[in-house]
Amino acid sequence: MATFTHCGSFGTSARPARPRRCVTFSAITAFAAFIAAMSSGASAGDPAPVDPRTLLTQYKCYICHADRETKAGPAYVDVAAHFRGKRDAASTIAGEIRRGLRRGGPWHMPPHPEVSPAEARAMARYIMSLNK
Repeated sequence: MATFTHCGSFGTSARPARPRRCVTFSAITAFAAFIAAMSSGASAGDPAPVDPRTLLTQYKCYICHADRETKAGPAYVDVAAHFRGKRDAASTIAGEIRRGLRRGGPWHMPPHPEVSPAEARAMARYIMSLNK
C-alpha cells in the first residue's frame, strides 16, 4: 500500500514558520473509514451479536453443564425451571455466571470475570429460553 506524506502547508500565512506535523494519507484514509463505520450505526461498544451457545462453548461452560443433561453442574433446563417466574431471573443468572457460586457439596462454579456483562446476559437469556 502506498503511503503519501504531507509536511507542507496548503496555503500561505503571514505567521512565522514553526515545526510542522507530517500527516500520512493512509492515516487520513483510515480515519475516514473509521468515521464512516461510526456513522453507519456500528460502534466499538456494540459488538456483533454472538450465538449464546457459541459463548457457552468458548468459555467452556459445556464441560460442567449441558442443555438437558446433569453433569458436574446442573442441566440448563433445570436452572431455567428453578428460576422460571422469578423476577430478574436472567440478571441473577448473569451475575452468578460472572461471580461464580459456592453452595453445599463438593463442587462449586468458579467466577468468570472474563465474561463481559453483555455476554453473561446473552447466555442467561438463552438458559431461560430452555423448556423441559
